[in-house]
Amino acid sequence: MDTFQQSLRDNPISNRQQAVQLLLDLCRPLKKHYNKEGSLLHLGSIGAHYGEKTARMEGWARVLWGLAPLFAGDNSALPDAMRQEISQWASLYRNGVICGTTPSSPGYWGEISDYDQKIVEGAAVAVALSLAPQLLWEPLTNTEKENVHTWLSQINSHCLHSNNWRFFRILTNMAFGRLGFSMDAHCLEDDFGVIEHCYVQDGWYFDGNAGQVDYYIPFAIHFYSLLWVQLAAPGTGRFCTQSYKDTLRQRSIRFAKDFIHWFANDGAEVAFGRSLTYRFAHSAFFSALAFSNSETLPWGVVRHTVLQNLRYWMQFPITDSAGILTVGYGYPNLFMSEFYNAHGSPYWAFKAFLFLALPLDHPFWSKPEECFPHPDKLLLSVPRMLVTHTNDHVCLYPAGQHSAEKGACSAKYEKFVYSNRFGFSVPHGQTLGGAAMDSTFGASPAGWDFYYTRYGIDACEVREQYTKTSYRLLPTTSVTSWIVPLTSDWHIRIHRIYNLQTIDIADGGFAIPVEDPFVSKVGLLDGKQIPGQEHIQEQDVWTVLPWGGVGIFTVFADFPVRPQMLRTAPNTNVLYNLTAVPTLTARLEPGIHTLVSLVFGNMSPENEAELKKRPSVLVKNGLVSIGNSLCIEFTEQNPPFSFPCV
Repeated sequence: MDTFQQSLRDNPISNRQQAVQLLLDLCRPLKKHYNKEGSLLHLGSIGAHYGEKTARMEGWARVLWGLAPLFAGDNSALPDAMRQEISQWASLYRNGVICGTTPSSPGYWGEISDYDQKIVEGAAVAVALSLAPQLLWEPLTNTEKENVHTWLSQINSHCLHSNNWRFFRILTNMAFGRLGFSMDAHCLEDDFGVIEHCYVQDGWYFDGNAGQVDYYIPFAIHFYSLLWVQLAAPGTGRFCTQSYKDTLRQRSIRFAKDFIHWFANDGAEVAFGRSLTYRFAHSAFFSALAFSNSETLPWGVVRHTVLQNLRYWMQFPITDSAGILTVGYGYPNLFMSEFYNAHGSPYWAFKAFLFLALPLDHPFWSKPEECFPHPDKLLLSVPRMLVTHTNDHVCLYPAGQHSAEKGACSAKYEKFVYSNRFGFSVPHGQTLGGAAMDSTFGASPAGWDFYYTRYGIDACEVREQYTKTSYRLLPTTSVTSWIVPLTSDWHIRIHRIYNLQTIDIADGGFAIPVEDPFVSKVGLLDGKQIPGQEHIQEQDVWTVLPWGGVGIFTVFADFPVRPQMLRTAPNTNVLYNLTAVPTLTARLEPGIHTLVSLVFGNMSPENEAELKKRPSVLVKNGLVSIGNSLCIEFTEQNPPFSFPCV
């Protein structure tokens, strides 16, 4: 490991100065990549749906999400060298704002058009001007101020997507109000109308696509809502009233009570949904809670969640050899990226640093860090998912999630379970290995080795004990799956399969990190090849390794089962670049079939002991019994929907 990454790992991030040090350490490698005018940042050549110049503006702007709170905060107690460095960054970004908004400048950002990515990044400029006007606005000449206002005002004349994008215009108008300009009341009315349309209940929104929930709810909609609550100047219209601000605040307070369960107390959040490349932006919501003084969880819990999440992420190789944040998640990885991810996109993670704007006497700083007492199992009814917590292993069991037009969208939303320890895998193809079917059921026409997994649903329900989803895999194949969480380490799957043609099926467990040979994992144990135990027996497959264990065990099947330990294609898992997935495979003749299995996953040295705690499951007369408390019937003879004519 190089010295830079080691310094990130070694930072305890236990007080404001250490948090500032982390931010500066992450910013410092960027210095040589700015243009002469300081308005663009060139970090690489990753393509996105917008052009290269916009991508450079994006990288420049996203760094502001961290620097602006730093500029806004009380830095008087910091060492002289650190304060001098902050002043240099402020000077660079002040010049960048001037040149980026001056049409005659070589560093001019260009005109804004409908649905322009510059609308997204302009909001960072607006928020920065709102947070730190003394450094970024007041020193400007009247001409320079007018140029900034003119450039930002373009957003009020263009079309925006009907999702979290509306907040980019809201935040821009918010800045106008704080800087002495008039806000566009018509735009605010229209934009907040869209946001209200996206509101569901109990603090939950959907982000443009009805029924889709992901991290855009906390790090976008709620994050921006709380900025509005705290920073918006009085204005005309119902959305500028204190009453509406209180409504937004109360929604965030209610949301926090659900969202906290997506995090383990060791800082690891569940890998789920799109835009995972923003990494520690996932904890930015808790920074915004503190910034807006929205007290709901104990301040020690809020502080611990943010800081521990930062500590967690600093343990991963998320920068390249030059210290630049990479597109990826647990490591650099373009397979899991979105079409809107360019080389500067990952710096949205800097939203997490909003807490740097807090005064030094805020309870966020004065209260000691405190862990949250998570229940073992919890139903989140609005997002339709179960959550389990077992020794900092957190799993989400969603029902009915679906997204379109995002990279590997079915893998990001429609697996049976999502784990903070095992991550999830995205497909590299559709062969048995390439499809990377961890926590997924797939089907292929017999002999084709071309597997289809769930994309959309026909019916779903979530109860306190299980989720149930009906979906199609092929025109002639449908499946109803019951997923029954027992702990985060164990869950039961019941698949009722209806097929009109001969098919091959695969049911994959958790993906465990491995290297060659199978029993080694370089980096965890100094590259040593550690002898492990891999087992394939009749209808079961599992492995026990020093760092973790996984397995899938057949409880009942009315057809012959072939267990395999599948090596997935490299770089398919979002956390680990090489993995293996315990998988049950079979060939099914036309008919109605049932598969009941137990799935195990424990990423700790105690995994072998946990494996021995295999739950007792009984299948008899079309009933699956788990202990004395739960019984599930699967005897229906007809699929939950009609097949097309074939």
